[in-house]
Amino acid sequence: MSDIPMHAVQPNETDPKERVGAAFDANAMQRARELTWQAVERIRAQIAPGMRESQARELGQRILVELGMGRIWHPLLIRFGANTLKTFRERSDGDPELRADDIYFIDMGVVWDGHEGDSGDTFVVGDDADMHACAAAARTLFDEVRERWREGASGPALYRYAQERAEAMGWRLNLDIQGHRVSDFPHAVYRAGDLGEFEGTPAAGLWILEIQIAHPHRPFGAFYEDLLV
Repeated sequence: MSDIPMHAVQPNETDPKERVGAAFDANAMQRARELTWQAVERIRAQIAPGMRESQARELGQRILVELGMGRIWHPLLIRFGANTLKTFRERSDGDPELRADDIYFIDMGVVWDGHEGDSGDTFVVGDDADMHACAAAARTLFDEVRERWREGASGPALYRYAQERAEAMGWRLNLDIQGHRVSDFPHAVYRAGDLGEFEGTPAAGLWILEIQIAHPHRPFGAFYEDLLV
């Protein structure tokens, strides 16, 4: 998670989509990001084959409480196997058990000290080469799109580029997932819409870039998201 300074791209104070509240603090946003990634790693370390999705979510909730979260601002999602193809708004099919060779992702949105953290990553158990490649590709694609953002691209341009690169890499990009705002809680009052709809250059520390890809033939995918900084 290499960073650039939070002030590198300044919010456009005249654009309502980049408004923040009176309590907003860029350092607090960075701290929320760090704590959310800590939680992802703590959960990942305790997920193992034989566990069901529901058990993994219960584990995740306990870990978030232990870490001192303020509250959940979007439901903790942990998807196993074919459910990694599901979008945020879709329900998992059943309550699958993690197999010895399997893929899963963790997606969480948590409030820490009044600021929103939102992180997600994909992990693999076992030796399935396609699954390992898929998880790695989601991270690589995220990094490439983030670099395009650092060059000054708009939201729509970022997702056009993401689609081009995903196809070139041999994966299918899910364009129903196009990122979103975060801020001091609750960001929803700013009605910012998706990152993929924001015509300006997105400011650092305010937008989540989401990448979700699918294997071209097999029933699984991968997900990665992080704060643009």
